[in-house]
Amino acid sequence: MLTHPIFLASDRFQQVLLQQFGVEGKAGEGWPSWDGTERKQAVLSVAFRYLDTYRELLQEEGERSNSFPKELYLCAVQELSQFPELVEDVLKLQRWTEILQCPSEEDKEIRKKQVRPLFRHFRRIDACLQPREAFRGSDEIFCRVYTPDHSYVTIRSRLSCRVGEILALVREKLQYSEDQPTQPGNLLLVAVTSAGEKTAFRPSDEAVFTTLGVNTHLFACEPSELESLLPLPEEIHWSPGDSKLHDMSAEEVATQLVVFDWELFSCVHEVEFVCYVFHGEQARWRPLNLELVLQRCSEVQHWVATEILQCQSLPKRVQLLRKFIKIAALCKQQQDLLSFLAVVLGLDNPAVSRLRLTWEGLPGKFRKQFQQFESIADPSRNHKSYRDLMGSLRPPLIPFTPLLLKGETDTHTLYTIHTHKVAEMVRSIRRYRSSQLALDAEPSPSHLQTKAYIRQLQVIDNQNLLFEMSCKMEPKDM
Repeated sequence: MLTHPIFLASDRFQQVLLQQFGVEGKAGEGWPSWDGTERKQAVLSVAFRYLDTYRELLQEEGERSNSFPKELYLCAVQELSQFPELVEDVLKLQRWTEILQCPSEEDKEIRKKQVRPLFRHFRRIDACLQPREAFRGSDEIFCRVYTPDHSYVTIRSRLSCRVGEILALVREKLQYSEDQPTQPGNLLLVAVTSAGEKTAFRPSDEAVFTTLGVNTHLFACEPSELESLLPLPEEIHWSPGDSKLHDMSAEEVATQLVVFDWELFSCVHEVEFVCYVFHGEQARWRPLNLELVLQRCSEVQHWVATEILQCQSLPKRVQLLRKFIKIAALCKQQQDLLSFLAVVLGLDNPAVSRLRLTWEGLPGKFRKQFQQFESIADPSRNHKSYRDLMGSLRPPLIPFTPLLLKGETDTHTLYTIHTHKVAEMVRSIRRYRSSQLALDAEPSPSHLQTKAYIRQLQVIDNQNLLFEMSCKMEPKDM
């Protein structure tokens, strides 16, 4: 049921179910030994499985999808006089029409007042400290949209909002801005990375917020201004300084990484994995929560490199190196392979791995331990070491999500042959989440400080800048 969109679009699938319910079964048409009641119950059984699997996503779509259970319910009601055995199914369909109606007034008020924080888009610390919940397209967020001179307007937008709608909100704000001397003309929405790379969105593009990189910002500009767009100054300059990590225990940092990763991973609906593998950004249901997990992998890797490369003191850098290796070990011990491998890959960043003096100051046992970790990250033989480790663990556990998807997206064009691989992936995800994660986190005065720090990592994701920092710290001729 999860993979049906591969073969049949949802709208068409719903129509087929309605047609099959209304057709009288005849011998030789696939229903040779089934009477009318059995056939209709079989169709309804598939329909209930479909509604149950896609419940949250269908609720999100509102009237567009609510018409299906209503139509099926009306058809079934008309058949009751001839097939009284369907009465329980009819009552169940009636309940489904109510379930997929608009949420209660109380729920709507809660959603209306709640503005959800993404990782790096107008984040609020009070919301950041709340347990993570799955995102829906109708959730509203605050977001800054910059202009070419680096001033900005703040808009409140649905997460699934189309680019054309975002630009309309921006244009309205700019019209009433005292800093805007002229009326805004034909605007483009552009994502600008910290390295200066630009991506212009189409007006019909949806849910662009979750696709942005760690330090990527949205700009609104006229077409003639596109080439002149520059990253924000704070994204291309850096200041040396001591890391806050020096005052935090590796145990507490690792615990907060694991807790946050579990919250993020638990938010991803199975449908998102399937849609991502086969349809990517063209999926009918955008994999919003999965995109945020993938963004987190990148964020943690750059966090490791940023913290080390901002530290000017050699002894303190060595301490940070030791602490990150210990954090990786603790994440691995707690079966969080997402942060474990992200930390290892962060330490393997060329800008960090070239720091000869820093690595030479590391005690031998830590170097040996890190070499073992690197062997797990080794991609040879289709990541055999990592897969062997995953096979030895018992739930609950958090996989390194990019590797979970890698083998599937490489072969997604051979739909029929590789659907069984996607099914295997979904079964694995169910197994990973079949037990609830329980960590004995002792509350401490520094607990909230560490939690806020881990959920709002400040990182540099410009590889050129990281390498420049590395070379200033330890020049090549040292």
